[in-house]
Amino acid sequence: MAEFTLYAAPGTCARVPLIALNEAGADFDVALVRFMKGAHRAPDYLALNPKGKVPLLLAGGAPITENVAIARYLAARFPEAGLLPVSDDPLADAAITADLAFCSATLHPIVSRMRVPMFMAEGGAAIASVKAKAMEAMHPMAEVVEAALEGKTWWYGDQWSIMDAYIYWVFFRITGGGFVADGYPNWVAHGHRMDARPAVRRALDQERQMQETLEAEGLAPKMG
Repeated sequence: MAEFTLYAAPGTCARVPLIALNEAGADFDVALVRFMKGAHRAPDYLALNPKGKVPLLLAGGAPITENVAIARYLAARFPEAGLLPVSDDPLADAAITADLAFCSATLHPIVSRMRVPMFMAEGGAAIASVKAKAMEAMHPMAEVVEAALEGKTWWYGDQWSIMDAYIYWVFFRITGGGFVADGYPNWVAHGHRMDARPAVRRALDQERQMQETLEAEGLAPKMG
């Protein structure tokens, strides 16, 4: 029996811990959550994650939700993998948490409004307005990412981290939704470097397998 089970769906932010688990060489299984079948609202799933979302990581049977918490846990569980910087300075440690929260609490909500505006508004004009405003809101945040990557290979310099997995997922979602990234060459180059990492390729293969399963079952939303 694997030490971990990651509940995930293709294209979602569960890609972040999926990459991290692959980077760490962890012993884990992937449990596909079939959203179109309502699996995220099933009583057995809600018993583990009352929020009804992914990702959900079972660690020795104990549930961990929210990407910030999962990232922090995996970095502590696999210190040799260097999934996040290590610091004894409370301020430096808080800065790492702030970086992760920037992805989860600032970038991710904009991504949601860009990609699924119909969840925030009703009617064609209102939906279009939500998406347009999200596109506008993403540009100053993309400038933050672009500046953070200036002159560096990864978010924290030469050392890859879960932050790189997170901004990689954001980049995938926004460009798949029509966001033009030509003005952010550092972020574009970062995405190419991520594409080349073996752990990322393994994670994407796992996502493709999930997508193929959903397609075979007629439960597949379009990835992108």
